[in-house]
Amino acid sequence: MSRFRRFWTALVAIAVAVSLGWAGTATARPATAAEISYAPYIDITRTSPTLPEVAAATGVKQFTLAFVLGSHAGCDPRWGGTIDLNEPRIIDQITELRAMGGDVIIASGGALGPYLENVCSSADALYDAYVAVLDATGANHLDVDVEASIPHTMVNTALKRLQTERGTTVGYTLRIQGQDYGMDPYSVQILRDAAAQGLEPVVNPMLMNFGYTGDWGAAMIDAAEAGRAQLATIWPDKSTAELNAMLGVTPMIGHNDTGMVTTQAHARALLAWAQAQNIGFIGFWSAGRDNGGCPGGGVSPSCSGIAQSDFEFTKLFAAFA
Repeated sequence: MSRFRRFWTALVAIAVAVSLGWAGTATARPATAAEISYAPYIDITRTSPTLPEVAAATGVKQFTLAFVLGSHAGCDPRWGGTIDLNEPRIIDQITELRAMGGDVIIASGGALGPYLENVCSSADALYDAYVAVLDATGANHLDVDVEASIPHTMVNTALKRLQTERGTTVGYTLRIQGQDYGMDPYSVQILRDAAAQGLEPVVNPMLMNFGYTGDWGAAMIDAAEAGRAQLATIWPDKSTAELNAMLGVTPMIGHNDTGMVTTQAHARALLAWAQAQNIGFIGFWSAGRDNGGCPGGGVSPSCSGIAQSDFEFTKLFAAFA
């Protein structure tokens, strides 16, 4: 286990010890919050598939729930911007998953707004909104998916407070500009500000929808390595092993939005690289697309667009955990 991972395990243990005297609902923070190294994204606003269904079919029991947004009322976190945090359909899934030994990461941001990070007017208000989500779900892992501009200094202040006061594992999912360039300049700016504030997030480049040449599987690996090189300029005192432990990857299975296609062979190559480098995290978009219901089709939220078995990518990447 890397020093980075040991550090997070210790922080989580402290947070758990502080909360041992608290008795909550069925969704209360678990007594032990294990490290999450593999958690496919799932659009929790959709009715199918459910978390317990995917867990029962694959044995995978940790997922990234997308997305918490602001609502019409502003700094008011809702699933997809409209569904109440305590919606029984969602909370009951999380409770059942926990009973199976699972856990969740909460993801904010994404491709659509309104971003919670943009509608909350201060770091304190954003912190309170994040806490409301974590308390509603019993989670202590938060990821911010940045696909639009955010007030990143304010966001990093709120995230640093979460990390310090609650031992929350914090991550950023960020855009890739190109296979040799790595993350786009704005993403790097976010991370430089994070480092200046003493925040150490998991950094999770989106291996999708970027310019490349040659083989797509090799391009994803190139982009991940370029992202790691960027981390080395932001956290120059960290070893390669420590930088690897900070690094995550999130491909989009099957048809991507801008034309590339992530096949099972590409996924296996990326998995082998991730295992060899001992990186910190793998996710993918998304478990709801992980089926062959529309082979030869385009981009869909409910299928991958390629020939595959049900939950094939979920099971494939499970070897990483």
